[in-house]
Amino acid sequence: MSTNFNVTLNVKLKYFASIREAIGQGSENVVTQAVTLNSLREELISRGGAYAQVLAHGRAVRMALNQDLCEESAVLSEGCEVAFFPPVTGG
Repeated sequence: MSTNFNVTLNVKLKYFASIREAIGQGSENVVTQAVTLNSLREELISRGGAYAQVLAHGRAVRMALNQDLCEESAVLSEGCEVAFFPPVTGG
């Protein structure tokens, strides 16, 4: 029996601060085959344009999965919420 199959997930994306401004929207719903935060980020970068600029590796981007800060290896699930935002600085 083969275990090679594609799973699609419905994911809600939220963008904050300068990332939201660059992309031009605060949220969107996507259907993705990504299984981790990193693979979702790669998928968004492949869209090009503002996505590629603000989410590029090497750029300081924080990610949260269901409102918990996570590493890029965090696993996505059906209906999850993923947030992208710049590091918060305070003074």
